[in-house]
Amino acid sequence: MGKGSNNEELKNRLDSEQLKGELIKDYGQITLSGNRFHQRIHLLNIIGEIEGHENLGNNSKTSKYEHILPQLAAVEDSDDIDGVLVLLNTVGGDVEAGLAIAEMISSLSKPKVCLVLGGGHSIGVPLAVSGDVTYIVPSATMVIHPIRISGTVLGVRQNFEYIERMQERIIDFTVNHSMVKDDELRRIMFNTTELTKDVGSMLVGRQAVEKGIIDRVGGINSALNCLYDLINSGKNSKITEYGFLDD
Repeated sequence: MGKGSNNEELKNRLDSEQLKGELIKDYGQITLSGNRFHQRIHLLNIIGEIEGHENLGNNSKTSKYEHILPQLAAVEDSDDIDGVLVLLNTVGGDVEAGLAIAEMISSLSKPKVCLVLGGGHSIGVPLAVSGDVTYIVPSATMVIHPIRISGTVLGVRQNFEYIERMQERIIDFTVNHSMVKDDELRRIMFNTTELTKDVGSMLVGRQAVEKGIIDRVGGINSALNCLYDLINSGKNSKITEYGFLDD
């Protein structure tokens, strides 16, 4: 059986699974293919808490990195997927798992667009900036704060150095994948005047764009049209590098 037959068989199987709702039910993912360009868009839904090496409670909405990473590897390897749309509504979660997913998304050779809906908090910030172009709806919020450590922590120098290095990884990734400046991100992150019970800041919609963390304010229509443009142009770099995507 030729490669073309195998590809067609894969498409039919994926479409069949989607009709049954299995991909959405099990992974919160689906392939969109009904657009006017006949492009196949992998929809990645990251919601709730990012689950790491420890399982969270059954009552928690979670996104599991052991589900997301293999799916992204399959997307990269597939000739049938043209682009990736990431929908984010997360409260944050495991730092290592969140950074792993963010690095995986950013390293995809396929065009990818991220859209923040509801919230992109904590480790959700690197996830939000991991796309080639990033959007946020007007009502969505992003809470940006230093790393929180739960449980008992020994007050020794090595532990503090480890936490600082973890913090630097988040800052470096965010700065390298957005337009925010390093000193501005640190000012936002270590703000002591805004959150009553925490250090940090909350940005709403356009504020995240004004600070340079997110590229644009917009919803699903804007994000999808942007992704179509990226695919049709054969480009997948930050929006500032070319002007055809300007509103």
